[in-house]
Amino acid sequence: MTTADVVVSQLSLEQLAAMVSGADDWRTVAIPELGLAAAEVSDGPHGLRTETGVDQVWIPSTAFPTASALGATWDRDLIRRVGVALGEESRAMGIQLLLGPGINLKRTPLCGRNFEYFSEDPVLTAELASAYIDGLQSQGIGACLKHFAANNQETERTEISVEADERTLRELYLEAFRRVIATADPWAVMCSYNRIWGTHASQHHWLLTQVLRDEWGYDGLLVSDWDAVHDPVAAVAAGMELEMPGTGGRSAAAIVAAVNEGRLERAVLERAARRVVAFALRALPDGRPAPSPVRDPGIVPGQPLSAEQRAGLGEEAHHQLAREAATAAMTLLRNQNRVLPLAADSTAKLAVIGGYATVPRIQGGGSAGLEPLRVDQPLAAITAIAGDRVSYAPGYPLARTDFYREFEIEGPADADALRAEAVAVAEAVDVVVAFVGLPIAAEVEAADRHSLELPADQVELLKSLVAVGKPLVVVLAAGSAVTMDEWHDGAHAILLSWLGGQGVGTAVAEVLFGRAEPSGRLGESYPMRLADTPGHDTFPGADGVVHYAEGPFIGYRWYDAQHLDVRYPFGHGLSYTDFAYGEAELVAADGDAVEVAVSVTNTGQRRGSEIVQLYLEPPAGGPARPPRELRGFEKLTLEPGQTATARFRLGVRDFAFADTEAQCWRQLPGRYQVVIGSSSRTLHARLDVQRQAASLPFGPSAVS
Repeated sequence: MTTADVVVSQLSLEQLAAMVSGADDWRTVAIPELGLAAAEVSDGPHGLRTETGVDQVWIPSTAFPTASALGATWDRDLIRRVGVALGEESRAMGIQLLLGPGINLKRTPLCGRNFEYFSEDPVLTAELASAYIDGLQSQGIGACLKHFAANNQETERTEISVEADERTLRELYLEAFRRVIATADPWAVMCSYNRIWGTHASQHHWLLTQVLRDEWGYDGLLVSDWDAVHDPVAAVAAGMELEMPGTGGRSAAAIVAAVNEGRLERAVLERAARRVVAFALRALPDGRPAPSPVRDPGIVPGQPLSAEQRAGLGEEAHHQLAREAATAAMTLLRNQNRVLPLAADSTAKLAVIGGYATVPRIQGGGSAGLEPLRVDQPLAAITAIAGDRVSYAPGYPLARTDFYREFEIEGPADADALRAEAVAVAEAVDVVVAFVGLPIAAEVEAADRHSLELPADQVELLKSLVAVGKPLVVVLAAGSAVTMDEWHDGAHAILLSWLGGQGVGTAVAEVLFGRAEPSGRLGESYPMRLADTPGHDTFPGADGVVHYAEGPFIGYRWYDAQHLDVRYPFGHGLSYTDFAYGEAELVAADGDAVEVAVSVTNTGQRRGSEIVQLYLEPPAGGPARPPRELRGFEKLTLEPGQTATARFRLGVRDFAFADTEAQCWRQLPGRYQVVIGSSSRTLHARLDVQRQAASLPFGPSAVS
């Protein structure tokens, strides 16, 4: 059997140098005579974005909810099943490595790529990303964890230098990566575009070698983001192994010259090439390109896939899974007088208002954008339930864009006329359901938002609908937080549909009419105003530098420490039933670990799910720390009257902070409080836990 050592031992200097750069945009270098095939990678992470070839037409695939929506499910098992489905489609497409998941934290809600990221919290992010990777890699397809590290904005993303102290990096921006690598072992890690302390991530020895390799023991492949390598010699010396895309031999020539001139050790180059070879052998162990039941029969640009090709992608089963995931992500933020769920058998007339009811927001733009196999339309799904009781008006114009897809409704449209039409329709019905959201241009790679507000024409529409005085249900599509000041109090219900993928239309309708429960919970805080957000004074930086002056205080950590009101806290979400919490109990102590349990009872009349969240509050003394931090969660689905127990295991890392002077995780002695909540601010039970002084090295053993 061919091994990486055998292959590398037979490579010339020129072949070694060629191996650490891509053959083209999407493939590694092949050496057939040595049994080495070219591995192919594909953009993701919530669906495959695979080219037909030189024409760069994207082959349709299942558009699952984006990561921010999946993050709202807090559901490890569901996300694992989404990963399995992505692995199945990757195999059908002949892909060996899917570029995802993205696990950067939401430092600011203005980041244009927030829809691709799970959460503002490293524990929630790591748990869900690990489930995703476990599912994907169970199908023999590699995950590429990205973007390593501190890629928290798109403004000047290729040059901005993140100036954050080491403690902040370790407790927040590196922590999700550390946990995922220790628990899920992704095949590859992708570096980010940005600089850290002045050095590009692709050339950062501390980041790539000292932390990732030496401390964490990671042995997979390190790949650059596309065109993120500025100096191929410095990148290889720092620990980078695969530069993407290929450079037509330019990087290889520079590396050969550096070895010949003594500026780069041949052993360092061999180590990098060995990992690329090992990845290719892992992906294609028989040394041949992978078959593809989708691409091998041929793809005709502009023509639909055949029934056989669609079946090869698992279209029907995966569409149902996309619907299930979109439904689980639905987050009910507000429900005054329990206006939801709507009665399916009522004679009440409904007005559906808003262009996103006919052309739903299912994803963001950029490298995560894809051509969906099909899309459920919310208006059609609502009409299928409520029939001729439904009236529709577009309400606002939609802009034409390239990525799926916002069309002008009827050519150039006047916003005032559309709003007046919508108000007339609303006045003639009993309940109004308004679909609003951020345009795709606000949630796209390579650009950040400048405001947290919805588009002005949508805000004016909502204000006008509030003035009508009918019960108003707002269905909000957004991959990250928005402000709601001008219309919030007049909305009877607010249902956050996120960017829910191709099944979002059916998911919204089923939750609106109570055929499914709204079990989503926020993976990020919704602030009252932009000025309250962490990093507001320093984002997006100046003169090529952004200072993370807020330190380890982002998201709910920031709002709690600053005693700021929020519109909706991290972890928030309402249900169609009610839950009662018992007392938190310390049920076991095993060496440095403790086990905590709490019972939860469904006291309502409907089946429902509760996300039981465990937070830790530190003792007084030591460095400044957030008032509380998430350390565990469990999703319990309960029938009416049913009681279940959530259990949590906590170790030294959970109680510790990053002591960068001593280079360890340090647990201070004292009394900690375990707090059980249904959000970061809705707290139900407390338990004191006394801890002694302890520490763990910065390494893989520090996973609790």
